[in-house]
Amino acid sequence: MARFSLALFSAVVVAACGTALGIERAAVTRASTTRVPKAAATSEPVPPRAVARPPTPFATVDGVALVHPADRVERVGFHQASDVATLDLEVLGSAIRPKVLPSRSRPTSARSAVDIVVDPRSEIRAPVSGIVKRAGGYRLYCKYPDGFVVISPDGHPELEVKALHISGVRVRPGDRVVAGKTLLAKHATRFPFRSQVDAFTADPAWPHVHMEVTQLDVPDARPQFGKSLTLGCP
Repeated sequence: MARFSLALFSAVVVAACGTALGIERAAVTRASTTRVPKAAATSEPVPPRAVARPPTPFATVDGVALVHPADRVERVGFHQASDVATLDLEVLGSAIRPKVLPSRSRPTSARSAVDIVVDPRSEIRAPVSGIVKRAGGYRLYCKYPDGFVVISPDGHPELEVKALHISGVRVRPGDRVVAGKTLLAKHATRFPFRSQVDAFTADPAWPHVHMEVTQLDVPDARPQFGKSLTLGCP
């Protein structure tokens, strides 16, 4: 009788374990085949961070090639400049994720200026080879400290290549710079507000370097010491 009871008890335990194991396997099977709903599609997927190796060009203007100013670039956003003397930039296929930004309701071309989104840790290098005409600091919107460099590109004294939104400027008027090699500034300026191009980049947004090319009424490649971008500020 004891042997029968022990055998009966063993059979019950085995059956119970088998039932539990079957339930666990079924649960695992259901979990492995459960479909996870896909995220809703956005109108414009945000691209991942990208890398550009200088001196990769992103645009040309009047035969002058402009190269990415940093070795880590997320996006190149073209937009309307404020100055009507700026020239239209021709986008190149080697530009890192180029995009023409929405209108700013200005009387200038949609590609007359560009905001190049760069890694905040990247050094800023010369976009063209030439001579520095002006360099220094100013206050954006008469409020935010910022830096700038203006370059006369080789062979084109009628043009000025301007780079703004840079901090820790390392060049002075009269210095010769080489595209993609000469250090202009320590890094891009980070402002306490969102910029138009930030709507088309990943979060948290990286800072950007603003560039534009201006046509001079009188060709002049000479350095201009002490001239800053006061923009009407006192």
